Amino acid sequence: MMRRTNKLNVIRSVLIALALILAFISYHLFSNLSFDKLPIEFEVDQGSSLKHTTAKLKQAGVLESDWAFILLARVTGKAKRIKFGNYLLEKPVSRYELLEMISEGRTDQSQIQIRIIEGITFKELRKQMDAHPKLRHDSSAMTEAELLQSIGATEQAAEGLFFPDTYYFSTGSSDLSVYKRAYQTLHSHLEAAWQQRDPKSLLSSPYDALILASIVEKETGRASDRPMIATVFLNRLRRGMRLQTDPTVIYGMGDAFDGNLRRRDLTADTPYNTYTRYGLPPTPIALPGLESIQAVMHVPVGKQLYFVAKGDGTSHFSHSLIEHNQAVIQYQLKRK
Repeated sequence: MMRRTNKLNVIRSVLIALALILAFISYHLFSNLSFDKLPIEFEVDQGSSLKHTTAKLKQAGVLESDWAFILLARVTGKAKRIKFGNYLLEKPVSRYELLEMISEGRTDQSQIQIRIIEGITFKELRKQMDAHPKLRHDSSAMTEAELLQSIGATEQAAEGLFFPDTYYFSTGSSDLSVYKRAYQTLHSHLEAAWQQRDPKSLLSSPYDALILASIVEKETGRASDRPMIATVFLNRLRRGMRLQTDPTVIYGMGDAFDGNLRRRDLTADTPYNTYTRYGLPPTPIALPGLESIQAVMHVPVGKQLYFVAKGDGTSHFSHSLIEHNQAVIQYQLKRK
């Protein structure tokens, strides 16, 4: 009789444990997520992993924790079926409903797009955003510092902090929401690239990498030259040479640049004049794309220290100053 009672107690305990587990799972599957406010716009990047997508959902305020959502996606087999696009939450949803939404690609059908291109400056980006007729221009009267504070940025300067990509939004959305998504996307890509950098890299921080990537972006005429341009600059930094790159000088001149870069401009000292100062300028000089970011994260593959535009969009790379001067004569002076 005692043995039978013990057996029943064990069965009862197992059933209670299973019931608690099922209740716990049911709660995390089907109870509505808590949101500070609705609607919420969020974006799923093309080609994003489940981990990256979940991190973006947390950044957007859709999820408080990620483990339950990741587990749910894997158990249901939807982890690899997530569709990219811009989504709009207008009412509370459960984790399961959220997963169904992004795995079936139920994006906001009223979405408008804005394309941020590589190589533009923050000043040009603000003009583009301010001119978009479908955005609500909440940032138009803000200073640069106020805009950064509004999107949660910790940097002192806005230049280079917004990732070039196509962003989707609903008519009447705040421009600050687009800025914030572009800022978060930049940091996501930058941090991922930084974690995968060559351990022998000379760059001391992700921000330094962003600065150099912006220079590479402005100097690149053809995409295939981007890695070698990065190599030249990294080699010069390694040797303690000045970068001597025209785009930084032009950026430092601001509105004073009239389209012609003169010898006196190269000798007029500013914080951005890499002909008069060693090392990197204090901030990026443009919005770099992902290829430029990735190009500066690795040890140089050659000994090149110079390059000159050939006039067809490509560059000629040289190991020595003598070779470089000959290339300047061949590709620059003979065209004049």
